[in-house]
Amino acid sequence: MSQIRETDLYLPVKAFLESLGYEVKAEVKDADVVALRDGAPPVIVELKTGFSLLLLQQGVARQALSDQVYLAVPRWRGRAGWRMFKGNLGLCRRLGLGVLSVDLATGGVQLHHEPGATRPRRNARKARGLLGEFAAREGDPNLGGSRAGGRVTAYRQAAEKCRLHLSEHGPTKGAAVAQATGVVQATRLMRDNHYGWFTKVSVGIYALTEAGRGAGGGTAE
Repeated sequence: MSQIRETDLYLPVKAFLESLGYEVKAEVKDADVVALRDGAPPVIVELKTGFSLLLLQQGVARQALSDQVYLAVPRWRGRAGWRMFKGNLGLCRRLGLGVLSVDLATGGVQLHHEPGATRPRRNARKARGLLGEFAAREGDPNLGGSRAGGRVTAYRQAAEKCRLHLSEHGPTKGAAVAQATGVVQATRLMRDNHYGWFTKVSVGIYALTEAGRGAGGGTAE
């Protein structure tokens, strides 16, 4: 059997949450999976190939963003696997973390328990950042459990819109790029030039650098 990867858990978990009426996106800020539904607090799911101290630490850290934090792991195998899983369930209850198990053979997801009543102090700034990134990102371009090196962020998507506009129209005023692309902060984005794609050729006018002309829509953040 091939080695299990965190990304193998994402699509079953996404389908499970969508069946409950949630909109689901992967790799939003620090969270593996974020799900939103009208009138409900955000659901955060951390994906791992098995229980570990790191997974528990990540789950507790996400409680600063939402009360609804779940840990998702592959379904156990055999009696020994169940005993270990059951022990971790008790620990998660004490920590106020919900638990999901994923049957990788069938794609089925089982809810073992909901997040508890533990209410750690939330970081309002980080919570706003999480929701802001979710709202600004177009579609769901990432695979839950993937590493940050290949992550598509809302900022990357905005920069790509500006890059494509300049590629088609040549040097353009920042305000015109903003109006054409819908990227409100287009001028600031091109001035900051995080990816090395843009250069200022005159007052308020930007063009593509060689790197920008050669960036074929890459997704690495």
